This record gives sequence, C-alpha cells and structure tokens, in this order.
Amino acid sequence: MRHLLTVLLVALLGVAPAAAATRIKDITTVQGVRDNQLLGYGLVVGLHGSGDSMRNAPFTEQALQSMLDRLGINVTDADLRVRNIAGVMVTANLPAFVSAGSRIDVSVSSIGDATSLQGGLLLMTPLHGADGNVYAVAQGPVAASGAAAGGEGASLIEGVPTDAMIPNGALVERQLPGQFEGTDALVLELRNPDFQTATQMTDVINDYAYARFGLFVAQERDHRSVALAKPDGISATRFVAELGELLVTPDVPARVVINQRTGTVVIGQDVQISTVAMTHGTVTVQVSEAPVASQPAPLSGGETTVLPRTSVSSFVRPSTIAMVGGASLQSLVNGLNRIGLKPTDIIAILQAIKTAGALQAELVIQ
Repeated sequence: MRHLLTVLLVALLGVAPAAAATRIKDITTVQGVRDNQLLGYGLVVGLHGSGDSMRNAPFTEQALQSMLDRLGINVTDADLRVRNIAGVMVTANLPAFVSAGSRIDVSVSSIGDATSLQGGLLLMTPLHGADGNVYAVAQGPVAASGAAAGGEGASLIEGVPTDAMIPNGALVERQLPGQFEGTDALVLELRNPDFQTATQMTDVINDYAYARFGLFVAQERDHRSVALAKPDGISATRFVAELGELLVTPDVPARVVINQRTGTVVIGQDVQISTVAMTHGTVTVQVSEAPVASQPAPLSGGETTVLPRTSVSSFVRPSTIAMVGGASLQSLVNGLNRIGLKPTDIIAILQAIKTAGALQAELVIQ
C-alpha cells in the first residue's frame, strides 16, 4: 500500500510539469448561456409484473384513473390491481437557445415500489420549467441501467433497474426567450475563479483584439468575470468563438484536498510547507478469543461449560523524527514518503501541520 501511494503521488504530483496553456473556452462560460432544468410526472407501462403495487403506491392508481378518464374510460369505482405500470419522475435539461422541434434526452426514475423499469414505455409526459410553463413533452421506450431477477429463495439486482434513460426522448415545444445575437453585454465567467487568471485572460484578449480590431474590448470585473465589448462588424457568435481559441495559463491557489472517508489526498502544485520536524506512530492492539470447554468428571453430575479465554497484546510501531518541508511539491512528497505513511496517516499529519501553521495552503476536508 505504501509503495502504491508513493508511485501515485510521485507520478501524478511530484513530477507534474508547470501549468500548461489552456484555451479560454475550456476554463470559462458565457454568462447567461446555461441549461434550464425541467421536471414532470409520468407513467411507465408495459412492465412484466415489476411495476407499482396499487396498495403501496396510491398516486400511481390515481394517475392511471385520471389518464383513462381523459381517454373516455370510466374506472373511478374500479379496484385496479395491475402490476405492469409504474409512477415515475421525469427530468431533463433544456439547453440554451434550443428551438421548438428539437429533441433532448430525459431521465426516468421510479418513485413507487416498482422493482424494474426494464422494457417499459413512458407515456406522454409534459415537462415543466421553474416558471410552471411546459417546455417539452417526453414519450418513448425506456432503457434501464440495471436488471433484477430472482425466485422464491434468492434474488439478484445488478445496477439500478428503477432508473432509466430515453435518448432524444423529449420534444421541445417552447423556445426560451432571448437570443444570443441580441445580447449587448457579454461576460466570460471563470469556472475556477482567480484574480491572476482573470487579469491574464483580459490582457490576452486585449492583445488579440487590438491586433484584430484596433481597440481593447475586455475589462476584468472581479476574480470571476471579464466583461467584453463586442466590436462592430462581427457577430456575437463569431466574436466569442475567436476569443475562445486564445490560450492562457490558469493560476490556482495552493490547496490540499483530503477525503477522510476514502483516504484520498490531493496536493496542488504550489503547496508549500514550512520546515517542521515531526514523528507519527500508532499503537496496534490485537484482541483474540480462544474459548475452552470444561468437562466434568464422569458420573460426577456436573455440566460441561465453556470458559472464555481472551488474549490481548499491543505493539507500538517504531517511528522516527523526520524533517518535512521545502519549496517544491517534490520535496513535500519525498518527506512524507520517507516517514512511511498510509493515506489515513498522511491526512492526520497534514491536519496537524495546518494546525501548527506550517501548511502554506488551503486545507479542504471533504
């Protein structure tokens, strides 16, 4: 385990090259150009006995009755006990500037006690936006991501059979208001906000714009956004496309991310530790049970009893004091590996170093 951690840290972090230049389009988004979430309730039919039980999912029975009433079939007083239908929630993301008639993918998830949606068909389901308007309608055969099978004595479930997808399963009925070409103010937002990256991106854009249009078009507003002034004679789409191909070198703050549940440690390139001396050792306690049976003498009238016998031993792992610190990530990784630590030990060490004020980076604990 220690050897594997050493290889991973050195391979992924210790010999990592300096930050490479990245296209602006890969580290930014255009303000206002985003997806919109849609939600709807529908029914999946055609299941092979794996649908909702009407007793435990009354909303499915009510939805089925309402649907049949709209089709002219009166089942108000009927005692429905079908098992080939399931109530589901249908979700989708409506892309920006999508037009009516386009198709989008939808996700289907059971909300009752159905065991599988495999082989089902989603009936026409209106998808509503946050404003309550219907923007798309979903319908079609579902593709479940798992399968369930079993008998009276055993069952097997692989994946999540109650969750499914319908590729291109929704038809867009309403177009979102606004057009990209009609946008007067263009703003680029950084996915990872940073003052240095924002100012560097502004300089790169202005250098290109001055050579291309003869004027400066970018102005940094804060560590997250850069405002753009579109020149005359070029469309907003072409303008953003040209700027998106420009290269910048993103700068990120020094950060250490640790996940205590999984034992994951990620150390950023610019993390530094002031030189400190430390040691780390643990006590291993082993408890073993070896009960013995006590047999009475023949014809003595006694009973056989089980006597407990517990053995407890402890072992203190020898530890040494090591110097950890330096101006490079390689020095830090070498110092931690020289002590010989497991991921959980490294997490404890980093937390202690941060408490001592020697970790010159942000410590993020997940």
